[in-house]
Amino acid sequence: MRADELLTLAKTGDGAAFRDLVAPYRRELQVHCYRILGSVQDAEDLLQETLLAAWRGIDAYEERASVRTWLYRIATNRCLNALRAGGRRPHDHAAYRPEVPLPEPSRRRPEPSWLEPYPDLLLDEIADQLPGPEARYETRESISLAFLAALQQLPHKQRAVLVLRDVLGFRAAEVARMLDTTENAVTSALNRARTALAKEIPGGGRETAPLPDSPRERRIVDEFARAFETGDVEAIVALLTDDAWLTMPPLPLEYQGPEAVGHFLATVALRDDRRYSLIPTRANGQPAFGCYVRDPRTPICHAHGVLVLELAGDRITAVTRFLDNSLLAVFGLPRSLRD
Repeated sequence: MRADELLTLAKTGDGAAFRDLVAPYRRELQVHCYRILGSVQDAEDLLQETLLAAWRGIDAYEERASVRTWLYRIATNRCLNALRAGGRRPHDHAAYRPEVPLPEPSRRRPEPSWLEPYPDLLLDEIADQLPGPEARYETRESISLAFLAALQQLPHKQRAVLVLRDVLGFRAAEVARMLDTTENAVTSALNRARTALAKEIPGGGRETAPLPDSPRERRIVDEFARAFETGDVEAIVALLTDDAWLTMPPLPLEYQGPEAVGHFLATVALRDDRRYSLIPTRANGQPAFGCYVRDPRTPICHAHGVLVLELAGDRITAVTRFLDNSLLAVFGLPRSLRD
């Protein structure tokens, strides 16, 4: 059935027609909410709010914009309302306390980072939807952890404007209508957001990442997994670029460079012969692992968060360790393993 026919039926109260009408946009709307909120769990909540609001307001939809644009307007404003209201639900790991004192970081963010990884399996469900001509970022780049971590540092409205314009490619006039503001205000917010983002994201000159699941990528990932599982800090350090970062959301502590990262691994993560099992997965277009710490007294490995790598050339540029064990379920991974 054509979209216009589904819309006509939905306006008469046909719930099945409404579900079919919005089905092509569900996953891309969730990714949109994820980019703005930084949390895959919050993004799912806001997606449901968006679809409920659309269903309740279907009679008021005047068809001056496409269904997709109308849904993006609702989703964006719902996300902004949640951010303004402090509506992010408390995270169980907000009160995380390390077992040992942590080394002095290379940089300390003023606020915790609520960024969470997004499973590639869900990204694969997005229908092919080319961004508009205003887009600046490729899909893979716009879902990378480096981009999203920088995005989370922007004020809420600047964040939304940059995503709508530079990621999705909506025109300034469309964004102005979505946010009930002027084109001049959109342009001003976009310029400030681009300037701030350029300071956060590493500049040019870096080698490109190997293709997903290519022999080159698999070699780096396998070497890292082998070194991490055996506690070989020197082998891990040898895989890092000179400016590599280690971060651990939500902790606002960041360690840069092989020496700082190696010291952290030796004194905290891999201290005292602590050993792990890593289960490969993918997140944000990058190699990732479900992380499990081995219990020397039992054959059980306990959940220890999610670990994501960012690669450039033949080296690792970033290691991000997410401390929330509940994220494992999002990747279809268990809370424990039998060794």
